[in-house]
Amino acid sequence: MTAPLLRVEGLRVELDSGAPIVEDLSLELQAGEVLGLVGESGCGKTTTALALLGFARAGAAISAGTVEVDGKPLAGRGEAAIRALRGRLVSYVAQDPGLALNPALRVEGVVGDMVRTHGKTRDGGAVARALASVHLPTDRSFARRYPHQLSGGQQQRVAIATALVCEPRLVVLDEPTTGLDVVTQARILEEIDRLRRERGVAVVYVSHDLAVVGSLADRIAVMYAGRVVEEGPAAALLARPRHPYTRGLLASVPDPGRPRRLESIPGVAVGVGERPEGCAFAPRCLQRTGERALSETPPLEDVGGGHRVRCFEWARTPPLTLREPATSLQLEPERPLLAVEGLRAEHGARHDLVVAVRDVSFSVASGECLAIVGESGSGKTTIARCIVGLHSPAAGRVVLGGAALAARAARRSREERRRLQIVFQNPNDSLNPRHRVGDAIARPARILRDLSTREAAAEASRLLERVRLPARVAERYPGELSGGERQRVAIARALAAQPDLVVCDEITSALDVSVQAAVLELLAELRAELRLALLFITHDLGVVASIGDRVLVLEDGAVCDDGPVRALLRNPEHEYTRRLVEAAPRLPRLTEVA
Repeated sequence: MTAPLLRVEGLRVELDSGAPIVEDLSLELQAGEVLGLVGESGCGKTTTALALLGFARAGAAISAGTVEVDGKPLAGRGEAAIRALRGRLVSYVAQDPGLALNPALRVEGVVGDMVRTHGKTRDGGAVARALASVHLPTDRSFARRYPHQLSGGQQQRVAIATALVCEPRLVVLDEPTTGLDVVTQARILEEIDRLRRERGVAVVYVSHDLAVVGSLADRIAVMYAGRVVEEGPAAALLARPRHPYTRGLLASVPDPGRPRRLESIPGVAVGVGERPEGCAFAPRCLQRTGERALSETPPLEDVGGGHRVRCFEWARTPPLTLREPATSLQLEPERPLLAVEGLRAEHGARHDLVVAVRDVSFSVASGECLAIVGESGSGKTTIARCIVGLHSPAAGRVVLGGAALAARAARRSREERRRLQIVFQNPNDSLNPRHRVGDAIARPARILRDLSTREAAAEASRLLERVRLPARVAERYPGELSGGERQRVAIARALAAQPDLVVCDEITSALDVSVQAAVLELLAELRAELRLALLFITHDLGVVASIGDRVLVLEDGAVCDDGPVRALLRNPEHEYTRRLVEAAPRLPRLTEVA
């Protein structure tokens, strides 16, 4: 057998205090092989991914273990030596391209810098080929754009093109398709698959989306509290999960082909420095399965076929049973809460005008969830911004409770702003980095609901619990949280106003599947209790299937299809809708599903 391209043994990454972030981690990866690394936010996935480049964030260090790529050690070497290998031997795609891309460089400069630093030749066509490989325009006008002039999906594809342009032997992808629509995601996955087949590129694919990982990975490693708790061939692990945590993750995954109620894992993931003695998952395992808590740390045990699991109870875990399909709310006919009439929106100046939305009309009733889907650039986010008053439409109007709203939020009354809230795709757009989390959530409660400081603080604590965040997060700043944690804070902040309708712009794209299930459960509860209406913008058709009542499909800024969620996903009539449904990733049929 050939030597592995990637070899990790006994890796430990710890804080300056000595508390471990990742410990006792060993992996091997052959050339052309894809390893999926999955788990909840805070489990150590990104720390592990960065360690594969010989890097640790400020305040942390690789304290033990070895990391070798193509026989070259990365851990423990000087920074100058490692920097010469990054981009050429091993490359990285960050989760948040908005933070990873230099805002002062144009697209051609971002990709070109990598070629100039690590390229084997000064090939002038390398930038264009890299952009074309991720299905981005190669014309001069696009290459001259800055990152802020691109959509979230385009930013992510530029980041992927930058990582691939020098043809590295190992590519570490940290949630690379998080902000992409299903069609673009399918194209990126095809490109990754082609690279590993034709060039022998090894891939470590970090993701919370088990359906995506299952469609691409040869093997999957499941992480919890800094350790690998289960590892094995992708097909075997997904068909017969052994660890209670893996089984809980699978029960949380939405599937467009099988609409059902999602089941989140009880409790919250333990943080660094708070991990209990023995089996770290034992407290949550006790809540989920009723099994006794373990006082020892289980070893990774081989259960056959290269499938290993770190759990004493794996042999007698009950069959994995998925809950009954979800049912939509039965809404009585009434005057719509929100109506959008003949909306037209434009971007750019008079001589460079782009029509983003064309004659779009729809309505949303109290307690209803209307999902809007479409590829990147189809106009979904522009519609959201017009509704909440952040983009003035060129034509049409937005009506709330029978009264037309002013085009700009600044001209709307405080009560109108309270009733209509938005959660952005990127939580950094709504969270002030200088404000503590508790203050950020409490502010809408004070300003829009006239709560006292004490009442608003209590409301913030309650909402943190409802979005599955521990109370200690209230004292932290956004920069101290993971991307998924920041998104949950943004959701709590919107709910603090007690709105009638929440515009959700890709709010679950940065969340791991268990937290996503918890958030969707929360939204379903609020819909039932308060008749909260949702305008749910997403590229995840599995999420649409689990939460939506109706769905609106956008193509090039116009509505091409609409109807009840189940009927439309089961029998799409429009060619574009069929393409979206066919591109959506699905889990394989589980052998243990009753």
